[in-house]
Amino acid sequence: MFFRKIAPILVALLLVSPAAFAASLGDVVSTLEQGYASLRDLQAAFSQRTELASVKRSQTGSGELFIKKGSGSGAMFRFNYVKPPQQIVSNGKTVWYYLPENRQVMTMDASALFAGGGGVALSYLTGMGTVSRDFTVRLLGGGRDAKGNYLLELVPKKQGQAFAKLHLTVSGRAVDEFERTGRASAPFPIISSVVFDQLGNRTSIEFSKVRVNRGLSSALFTFKVPAGVEVIANPMGKK
Repeated sequence: MFFRKIAPILVALLLVSPAAFAASLGDVVSTLEQGYASLRDLQAAFSQRTELASVKRSQTGSGELFIKKGSGSGAMFRFNYVKPPQQIVSNGKTVWYYLPENRQVMTMDASALFAGGGGVALSYLTGMGTVSRDFTVRLLGGGRDAKGNYLLELVPKKQGQAFAKLHLTVSGRAVDEFERTGRASAPFPIISSVVFDQLGNRTSIEFSKVRVNRGLSSALFTFKVPAGVEVIANPMGKK
């Protein structure tokens, strides 16, 4: 008799959607913010897809990225694109954008790149900084994808930012670990991101082969201009 009463309850529990046991939004945000505190450097492979709204076509790219925290809130970064071949490098002060096919390298002050909200736009690549300070955050849809990862939408709190909103897929395993231990053990728990700009364009980036805190050398983030390459300084007119 007891089994007949308890069996339907057990079946019901087994059939409950995983979303019913989802973490709170606060725990997902804490996984990002607390993980950032332990991030010193990052190396990862990436694949990128940009959909251009005005011409209704897309561009794809792939390669490897490197990030190293600098002093204060700054960061050094390097994007080595395999397809199409190009490099974007910054030592935290200067940014070099190298186009080998054109034999040109454009340079600009890092402060110019990060002005007007660009710093917030790039901050998720350095671990998301203080998400709750810079963004209004909500869970997307049911909050999780089919693999149990968490889906977030982040809208900048300040007006006039370089992008309209940001979607993130956050590792469900990392969030579960935070809930079990009360500590964020993954310095970079982001699986993928989608940036939506003010013109309706969207850029999706998927990360793989992520390695953190390997002691990347600062020399990796200085670009040496090859011989015979034209240097174009401050192409955006920034002083």
